[in-house]
Amino acid sequence: MLKVISGLRERAKNKRRKIVLPEGEDIRTIKASDYINREKLADLILLGNKDKIDAICKEKNLDLSGVEIIDPVSSDELDDLSRKLYQIRKHKGMTEEDARKLFIEKPVYYGAMLVREKQADGFVAGAIHTTRDVARAALWCIGISPEIRTMSSSFIMVLQDESFGEGGVIIFADCGIVPEPSPRQLANIAMSASRLMKNIFAAVPKVAVLSFSTKGSGKTEKTEKLVRAVEIAKEKYPDLLIDGELQADAALVPGVAQRKAPQSSIGGQANVLIFPNLESGNIAYKLTERLAKARALGPLLHGVAAPCSDLSRGCSTEDIIDIVCVTSMRCAHSHNSK
Repeated sequence: MLKVISGLRERAKNKRRKIVLPEGEDIRTIKASDYINREKLADLILLGNKDKIDAICKEKNLDLSGVEIIDPVSSDELDDLSRKLYQIRKHKGMTEEDARKLFIEKPVYYGAMLVREKQADGFVAGAIHTTRDVARAALWCIGISPEIRTMSSSFIMVLQDESFGEGGVIIFADCGIVPEPSPRQLANIAMSASRLMKNIFAAVPKVAVLSFSTKGSGKTEKTEKLVRAVEIAKEKYPDLLIDGELQADAALVPGVAQRKAPQSSIGGQANVLIFPNLESGNIAYKLTERLAKARALGPLLHGVAAPCSDLSRGCSTEDIIDIVCVTSMRCAHSHNSK
């Protein structure tokens, strides 16, 4: 597990990008920023009151020299960005004053606008803001990717047992956004999650669409939806290695796959798991995190026009550091693909 995390940080250093952290007055964010800045893992913009941030740094003996700090309340750009968000959302009844108030009360929206304006490459938030606000800021300010038009999320699960997935790394999706995805949404979620595996870990994605059934063993209307999702994914993304519907053991254990799904292209070696709905995905990642003592990095947001990531409000300083690294690497790949 330590090898995977240290590798992430080293690769992020080589693909250094500018990331906005909207929760700049939070002690975990400040400690993470001190480390990221010192190790040169990413360039940072912190949002918050500079005097408060400086006072915390002095008290905790932290150094943010070279980190850009912006206070949305007193920013010279507040009026301009408020007008721009108003133009984007006026058809939904938002006023310019609503936009200004939103930026001041919930800085994640201000951070997302900086990404939209290309003053930063991506943002990471959620230590204080809810997932709803983080996702909404991404949706309202940055917008949906024109290619993959499904906003979803994934977790990078880093297991102690390296025999599973890609040396102990498995992508779980969707665990935070779409409650009951359609077959087309599932296909898009599969593509988003597979790109994460390819871009972050330089591994061939092997995608399993999970169910209680393997290849028709428990055929229902719901399993038919999963079969259709696989068909759509293969049609839309012909290079994607994907199979389903598969039970979890048939997706992850070669011996079980040989008995239950001998023709499967995955062969029990899946490193990307696509869950049939949000309920199963969220339960699975939390159980894996607690029972297998895995690291859960995310949720990382997909289907947005620029990379951005959510955090659990119970996140640690280490979580913030590693999510910034992953987001920075995603920004580098997003830039290179343009």
